[in-house]
Amino acid sequence: MVSLYMDQHVPRAITIGLRLRGIEVITAFEDGTGEMIDSDLLDRAAEMGRVLFTQDDDLLTESAQRQKDGTFFNGVIYAHQLRISIGACVNDLELIAKVADPDDLINGVIFLPLK
Repeated sequence: MVSLYMDQHVPRAITIGLRLRGIEVITAFEDGTGEMIDSDLLDRAAEMGRVLFTQDDDLLTESAQRQKDGTFFNGVIYAHQLRISIGACVNDLELIAKVADPDDLINGVIFLPLK
């Protein structure tokens, strides 16, 4: 099972929806990292063995740079705030969390919606 780390841009309803479905989630706010810069946030998620979920375009830039440089990160799941509903986001994240192999997400970026 994939454990998720939610950045500060993720609506609380998504986190609550995932927890109600038994998905292991921690938020940057709960972890006290809500003000970290993007590179440090990716490092923190990796340190905790979690995949970062974000709706922040800047984290896509940081992830792409890491892919280019060969710098490790545990994986990023991205959803544009205006292109997916909260319900669809929860459904897609639940599917990824329950069926994906965490090793397959390393140094990768998944875009939501999945369909």
